[in-house]
Amino acid sequence: MSTPREYPSDSGSSGRNPDVRAAGPVGTADRADPGGPRRRYAVVGLSNRGVASFVRPLLGVSVAGRTDTDNSDDSALGYGASADDFSGHGELVAVLDIDRARADTFAATILPPGHPEVPIYAPEQFDDMVRDVRPDVVIVTSPDHSHARYIEAALAAGVDVISEKPMVATAADAARVLEAERASAGTVRVTHNLRYTARHRQIKRMVLAGAIGRPLHVNLDYHVDIRHGASYFLRWNRERANSGGLTIHKSTHHLDLISWWLADAPSTVYAVGGRDYYGPQSPHRPEGAVAAQMRERDPYYLAQRGSGTFHDGADEARRGLFDLPYEVQYPAGKDLYLYDDEIDIEDHVATLLTFASGATAAYAVDFSSPWEGYRATLTGTHGTIEVFTGRTPAGEALPGSGQVTHRPLFGPAETIDIESVSGGHDGADPLMRRDLFVGPDSESEALRLGASAREGALAVAAGEGIWRSIAERRIVDVAELLQIPSDPTPHATRR
Repeated sequence: MSTPREYPSDSGSSGRNPDVRAAGPVGTADRADPGGPRRRYAVVGLSNRGVASFVRPLLGVSVAGRTDTDNSDDSALGYGASADDFSGHGELVAVLDIDRARADTFAATILPPGHPEVPIYAPEQFDDMVRDVRPDVVIVTSPDHSHARYIEAALAAGVDVISEKPMVATAADAARVLEAERASAGTVRVTHNLRYTARHRQIKRMVLAGAIGRPLHVNLDYHVDIRHGASYFLRWNRERANSGGLTIHKSTHHLDLISWWLADAPSTVYAVGGRDYYGPQSPHRPEGAVAAQMRERDPYYLAQRGSGTFHDGADEARRGLFDLPYEVQYPAGKDLYLYDDEIDIEDHVATLLTFASGATAAYAVDFSSPWEGYRATLTGTHGTIEVFTGRTPAGEALPGSGQVTHRPLFGPAETIDIESVSGGHDGADPLMRRDLFVGPDSESEALRLGASAREGALAVAAGEGIWRSIAERRIVDVAELLQIPSDPTPHATRR
């Protein structure tokens, strides 16, 4: 079927330069002529995501040869590495991390030969770092619970911030960040990269062009597979004090996507859910197994064997991407596993959200699925847009994956094939980095691809609303969590 003329596909006249869409590195001419002075970046948190998606592109360290189907931790868990080179647009002037051994290994093995020494700071030295190296931008990629203090400190110094999503781990932290930004010369941008995926941009263009009339409802049914989903329960994310729970750490991706498609803000949240796959009461926990026997009898471990997703034990500190050690976060002798008592977050939820315009959304996610991906339907007064994408845990695409279908209320359906683009998160990360490090192009501005602090805060508050609604068995008001006035206009009068 042909692509509707009024809804150009990503392979056509989207307004984005071909070299920006491509998965390969930014061209050498682009590096040689950055169009202005290089900005100075300090990175807080040498996480897998921070190193792969931000630090290495700033250093111009190539990862040529990697593909989306590589059976590696990076491709499996979405850390966003690619062959981008933004060293002509920015320079890394400092790093801060709680783990000195990890930072020293980074300096010894990741910095390219001949690169100037990059000073390393501890968390309590943040103000010293800002004073010493005078960064233009602080990139925050540390664990979620620590984001707020670094963002607030950077804003207090008048420094711009790029924050990995979620912006923060609680709605209270989000409210403080919004207040700090209002009082600062600095700004906050949040890396809600799902906006940049080709099919998501296509859907946004269709909604803006009126393909379904006034949007009324979004249904998003999301599944995280048994490898990817289980990995969260082997890491710090599994405790709410560290991550806010997966309804914040992961679901902010999805909640922001829904809000962006609707160009609207969530008002209320009602949710049900629980913890039924992981933790000490898991039905999959091998009965009678002691710790030494757990892996050999655990169906999750056996299902991922050979993929590198799980660690094999705690005889030594864990190592992440690029063989960087985690001596503080995951030290030798500390064997976090799927069925531990300290796991206190949900592993599946179903949610109904209302929005300021009167639109609604039904959102569900589970973190133990035989496949990874989602089905989404956007319903409006004049039709629907449908999309499905899915893959097996081994990375094999499911039949029908990737197509977008437009079903007008009166007329034949049209299917739009979206060109496959390589690069982290289905090609989203290279485009997002381009906007962050070079600047937004015409498509980014037209579609409002960049996420603001307010949008980051609303996603966090909606995610907190989900777990609070489950725990307190009530409808949660999003504005109340953020301590901002609700829109008093009755839904029926909004258009």
